[in-house]
Amino acid sequence: MDSSFILKSLRSKRVLSYTGVFLLMLLTMWMGVCFGSVMLPVKEVVMILGQVGLGLPLEASFDTTDVQIVINVRLPRVVLAFLVGAALALAGAAFQGLLQNPLADPYTLGVSSGAALGSVLFILFGGALASVWVAPLVSIVAALVTLFLVLFLARCMTSSLTMETVILIGVIVSAFLSAHLTLLMALSHGELKQVVYWLMGSVGMRGWSHVGLILPFFLIGTMMLWCSRHALNAFMYGERTAQYVGVAIKKHKYNMFIAATMLAGSAVAVAGTIGFVGLVIPHIVRTLVGSDHRHVLSMSLMLGGTFLVFTDFIARMVVMPSELPLGVVTAMIGAPLFALLLYRHHKRKKEGAHSC
Repeated sequence: MDSSFILKSLRSKRVLSYTGVFLLMLLTMWMGVCFGSVMLPVKEVVMILGQVGLGLPLEASFDTTDVQIVINVRLPRVVLAFLVGAALALAGAAFQGLLQNPLADPYTLGVSSGAALGSVLFILFGGALASVWVAPLVSIVAALVTLFLVLFLARCMTSSLTMETVILIGVIVSAFLSAHLTLLMALSHGELKQVVYWLMGSVGMRGWSHVGLILPFFLIGTMMLWCSRHALNAFMYGERTAQYVGVAIKKHKYNMFIAATMLAGSAVAVAGTIGFVGLVIPHIVRTLVGSDHRHVLSMSLMLGGTFLVFTDFIARMVVMPSELPLGVVTAMIGAPLFALLLYRHHKRKKEGAHSC
């Protein structure tokens, strides 16, 4: 088949994918702002957001309660959900590309558990620390320590970071840290309910202050990964090949590990532990736009954020006026999706083997 025809069809598929995901992103964000325990008219929401966005004074006809719901409750929640989902998806895409491991993500590598342990320690014992920036920093540092512990133990067991070894060590370390989390919960008394609710994952009851907490780390981590996008493409063919084409192996590896952990740790600090986003979204993205990390990273950002805004919408709407834990909803949606993706992947491999 003509290579130019293949390239044109791939470009067309990417254009359609970007357009579809962008429209889906706008739709889910609109749903997240308009719908909830209090239903708001679409026209009123659009006018409120338009006037606030343009810096115009709000019309006196608007109900002050509706304005507060839109500006200070639902909009920051939707923005926070988008940033958390985008951060987890970017971290998953980076880990999978860097380790050449389709099962790598913040959850399976133990990074989320390490960040959660750091955050819980801060919740229980960090009351004397006045700065709000300490919470995400503690979470990121704990996540980094966990990641390098996993990689160190994997290196001790084998000379190369094979898929099976890294995932096995990540699961062991995650279980070990989860046991410490359970111990801390058992020893805590007054803060137990707060810790349990936080661990289940949620973007509810959070405002613009939480958006401000994650945003700097999100921007820095995203830019660091974007600057290493070509190195990620080279790592797909192995470290030796990447070195032959002039990639500074150690520099880019450390940059990407730190960036992905920063994204995952800051997401855990503001929203708790939320699984399957970093695992499932990069797989879906690669089926849409291919394996070029210029597109994988940008599409993971959009689709990961959209996915978490949608799951948060489901969590709010299913049992109104109560809410389901966000981590539960992502697992219920993400696990079947991931199983389907794995089935299709193995089916294609079998078909390829038979054709040979």
